[in-house]
Amino acid sequence: MKVLLTSAGFENKNIEKIFLNLVNKNPELIKALFIPTAAIFPDAIAVLPECMNDLINAGILKENIAVYDLHNKMSWEELCEYDALYFCGGDPKYLLDRINENGFNILLKKYIDNDGVFVGVSAGSIITAKNLQNNLGYINCKISVHCEKGTAPGEINTSNSEDILLTNSQAIVLTDDYSRIIE
Repeated sequence: MKVLLTSAGFENKNIEKIFLNLVNKNPELIKALFIPTAAIFPDAIAVLPECMNDLINAGILKENIAVYDLHNKMSWEELCEYDALYFCGGDPKYLLDRINENGFNILLKKYIDNDGVFVGVSAGSIITAKNLQNNLGYINCKISVHCEKGTAPGEINTSNSEDILLTNSQAIVLTDDYSRIIE
């Protein structure tokens, strides 16, 4: 499992570095799937260019970034073409509903179980936790994003954690070997 949950993407360059380590591939060779589905309000739509720039500034070539609309179906074979999935912010309930309605939740679980990298930004992080019913279930607590004061960095117990508060410079990293909050 390689899951990176953020408030504000790669605003903190250390989070970008962790992302590149998780993918473990030369940035110019990384293929990313950019998923802006949660951005249904003007303020979230306005941030989409910044989210795209997270990937480009990490060294991923524009031609290696595909935009995916969760209103469409995707096959397992198509999904496997990507090294990383980047879920943008916006409305977490809307995003989770689209994921569950079109069956992408099943592909997503298989993708993560097969070492695909999942990046959540704001709403994209919230859908993995107990904030909503029928969530993706990667963290057994609630996540709050864009907090002024965050939960202290360090190891976390994802099966029974206190609620986690993330500042815009923090992220949760979940792998098969560890679960921790980083800054």
